[in-house]
Amino acid sequence: MHDAVDVLVVGGGINGAGIARDLAGRGQHVLLCEADDLAQHTSSSSTKMIHGGIRYLEYYEFALVRKALAEREVLLKSAPHIIRPLRLVMPHDPLVNPLRPVWMIRLGLFLYDHLARREVLPASTTIDLRRGPIGEPLKPKFSKGFVYSDGWVDDARLVVLNAVDAAARGAEVLTRWRCTDAQRTAGGWRATLQSSDGRERSINARALVNAAGPWAAQFLREHAHVSDSKSLRLVKGSHIVVRKLFDHDHAYVLQSPDRRIIFVIPYERDFTLIGTTDVEHHGPVGTARIDETETAYLCEQASGYLKQTITPADVVWSYAGVRPLLEDEAADASAVTRDYQLELETSAAPLLTVWGGKMTTFRKLAEEAGDLLAAPLGTTRGAWTRGALLPGGDLSAWIGPAQRPDTDIARFAHALATRHPELSVALADRLAHAYGSRVELLLQGGLGAEVAPDLFEAELNYLHAHEWARSADDVLWRRSKLGLHLTPAQRGDVADWCAAHWPDAIAPAAPTASRPTPETAWN
Repeated sequence: MHDAVDVLVVGGGINGAGIARDLAGRGQHVLLCEADDLAQHTSSSSTKMIHGGIRYLEYYEFALVRKALAEREVLLKSAPHIIRPLRLVMPHDPLVNPLRPVWMIRLGLFLYDHLARREVLPASTTIDLRRGPIGEPLKPKFSKGFVYSDGWVDDARLVVLNAVDAAARGAEVLTRWRCTDAQRTAGGWRATLQSSDGRERSINARALVNAAGPWAAQFLREHAHVSDSKSLRLVKGSHIVVRKLFDHDHAYVLQSPDRRIIFVIPYERDFTLIGTTDVEHHGPVGTARIDETETAYLCEQASGYLKQTITPADVVWSYAGVRPLLEDEAADASAVTRDYQLELETSAAPLLTVWGGKMTTFRKLAEEAGDLLAAPLGTTRGAWTRGALLPGGDLSAWIGPAQRPDTDIARFAHALATRHPELSVALADRLAHAYGSRVELLLQGGLGAEVAPDLFEAELNYLHAHEWARSADDVLWRRSKLGLHLTPAQRGDVADWCAAHWPDAIAPAAPTASRPTPETAWN
């Protein structure tokens, strides 16, 4: 007995989830399988930004920046609950930053403002850092700066919401199911899926999509029995999280002497996110961890700009992810292109492989994948996601017509707190930003018991029923970042509750450098 689908998508990161959503919306019967949890690897290990990539202008990647800037506008409108405008400050001192003179920065920002149509975000400007709160955390030598706009995103939730939308349009989403074998047949592909608890399913698919990210080439060779025609360059990006360094809502863009750019971003209300590094990764993808050299590097770069000295002892959490970049022979890992290529092989059963890519351009990538597969699959439905909202993104029933993403979500959070006085202001704000208008589905049966501070049974039940959460880690580190705010004992309470109430619960993973130990997650 074989289950029959139109398309089997392998990989539950942002590209796999986006492609599953796009194809399901075109009427295709889609099955998405992910060996671990949704967004468990690269897609939850980003710098949490939706951005054009201003530094890519130095490498003449104008087409990529234009595409990413256009997508930034689309995404800001599609999910105002999990994506918000972010103003970034680039401090500048000619003695500290001789590699990028003022004229070069002005030119770059002019291009950044004008390469694509900008409706939501304000233009770049200069700022006197000696006045106002923005310059207060910086060392006095930084008296001048530049301010520009991009977007902040809850990256793991972006993946999950794409999967939720795909499922709502008829797709089947399987987490913790690995594709162990895929063979071409006369009518398409015959694949074997194996669950983490040893069950097996056989799938017949008309087409196969390889969206395995860092494992894309390995999947082709070892499981699809196809030679990989392209090469991936695996680059590790690591981040550290420290206690909140400043009280305003702007981020800083720090220019390092090696031409890299380090972001310092307000994070999770009580913390500051600092990253990223760019380090070649040569080992197994699953072994990527931040090392002491990277931690010291990020602390040193931040301390070069901020009045407060940052040391490794200040780090309360860290994570590392492997970016699957398309090999372009660049000498420096930072210079490797972040663009993508879609390779469609139709000499036999259709096989589409995703090479490279970045978070910001996932929707466009998925749309192009849907267009490429239209002819082999015989579908007549065209692209549809450009103006479509992600689940929870339609706030109109609460606040009326959309105005601006940042003010819309603030008005929605206020309306939620007013309609549900049982919610504290802080809890209403968190739920609004996590679930948007889907929060009513979460709250329809009441909050239930409080399992951990500001985490109630209603949310846990919702995440299990609607977002494929199967472990405390899924809840605390991907569907949310509540793990940062809880003590080890409180995180244990969540794990115990999941084990007692979810028949398919999975025990939390062993601590790693990407998933904090009790000591590093709470000081």
